[in-house]
Amino acid sequence: MLNKMKALFVEEQGQGMTEYGLVLGIIAIAVVTILVTMRGQITSLFQQASEKLTEGGATTPTP
Repeated sequence: MLNKMKALFVEEQGQGMTEYGLVLGIIAIAVVTILVTMRGQITSLFQQASEKLTEGGATTPTP
């Protein structure tokens, strides 16, 4: 019985999954922080692209 109790505390199989979870969480926080910081630039980029697409007019492409 004592050996089984020791094995529960020494066993490290779940440790790897916890580390992966922590790394994934840190990456997610970094991505959200970058997106919030660059929100104005991203919005401007999409607005410019939208304007360039609408400047072309409503012509239909010829095959």
